Amino acid sequence: MEAMMMQFKDLQIIPFEEITTATNNFHKDNYLGGGGFGNVYKGELSRFKERGLVAFKRLDRQYGQGETEFLKEISTLSQYKHENLIALLGYCIKEREMILVYEYTAHGSLDFHLGSRDLTWTQRLKICLQAAEGLRYLHDPNEAHHKLIHRDIKSGNILLDEKWNAKVADVGLSKISPENANLVTVVRGTPGYTDPEYHETYMLTEHSDVYSFGVTLFEVLCGSLCYEITGENNVRVFVRMWKESYQENRLEDIRFKELDMKQIDPSSITFFADTAFQCLNKSGKERPSMAEVVSKLKAALQTQEDYDMILKHPDPLAKKYIEIVRTAVSPVKYRSIEELKECLSEGVLINGGKTWLSLNDNGEHHVMVSIEEYLSLDDPNSDYSDGYSSTEKSRFAVGCYKTSLMEFKLRVTTPLFLSPDVTYGLNLVLHASETSG
Repeated sequence: MEAMMMQFKDLQIIPFEEITTATNNFHKDNYLGGGGFGNVYKGELSRFKERGLVAFKRLDRQYGQGETEFLKEISTLSQYKHENLIALLGYCIKEREMILVYEYTAHGSLDFHLGSRDLTWTQRLKICLQAAEGLRYLHDPNEAHHKLIHRDIKSGNILLDEKWNAKVADVGLSKISPENANLVTVVRGTPGYTDPEYHETYMLTEHSDVYSFGVTLFEVLCGSLCYEITGENNVRVFVRMWKESYQENRLEDIRFKELDMKQIDPSSITFFADTAFQCLNKSGKERPSMAEVVSKLKAALQTQEDYDMILKHPDPLAKKYIEIVRTAVSPVKYRSIEELKECLSEGVLINGGKTWLSLNDNGEHHVMVSIEEYLSLDDPNSDYSDGYSSTEKSRFAVGCYKTSLMEFKLRVTTPLFLSPDVTYGLNLVLHASETSG
């Protein structure tokens, strides 16, 4: 093994005595967690003083594949370096002791924070984007290295440093993928996160990581792990239910209830949920690449950050602008409050597409309402069917309405966003079209 370790000369070899001193002989007060590899402890080494604490992963020999994972982790992290991959600082081998030394991540793994109301939507977006960046690098490292398939992506393997930056960790199960070829391999990974197509075919591709990442995105959205243990060796997985809720447009049923929706741009949630669902496509080839996932998450984050900017803006009309943005049929695209004002001055569709609302510089409203909103259907002789498509230009995609009577009967109610202390004028605009037959 010593000859094999010589190739990792860039890594520091840490004497076992230094590690026992740093961890107080692996005292329980320094214990961070454990898993299939062994236990992880924190401690401070003088040689890494500028970093403060570091983490020690100690191989437990009772696990059969521990040594294989140990060597794989060293090999991989010594070659693949990225700001969103956990940094390997050194290692120790002494008789039966095998220990890896990593950068310390103060906030632990993402799975412990899924249900935290203190983790804002903007923070969740940033964490997911950074993890996606790390995974994209493994899949496409700019031709500097072979493509690497992680094989065990989950919230428990996304670590968070003191500034809540995400680091993809635990590459001990990873596989190097030959160019333009699939790997046939024994299925490994964590139940609930593992790609069903990989389970069925034993064919491992980067699309399997994309599926696992999609499950992780849903965990972030829903504020919980993708499974629960219901009894001895009984596991209930939520992924199918989450997908069905998305398809039935019932995100409210599964969304983390502690998220403050008044602080969230609805289109950001939509972009995020769309991306998560696309990652779970049954066919791996139909899933987005991690590069595409990164692009989609950047759009979701940018939308939310623009929204955050308006929320914090001192303009007294900012809250009113936010109300309109939240009810708009289509996402309102803006990068500054000036751009938002310009969009709202041109007008946006709200109320399910039945109301056109524009705003002047003084915050005064101009409202146009589709006739569809006020047609009175309580007359049994009325026939207000949308019998044919309109060739007329209109703000409202509601078609043309015909009636068997010689008149329309309307019931007018107050449109959205009108102020109670302002007198408004009412103009009824009709356009009659002649039709044959």
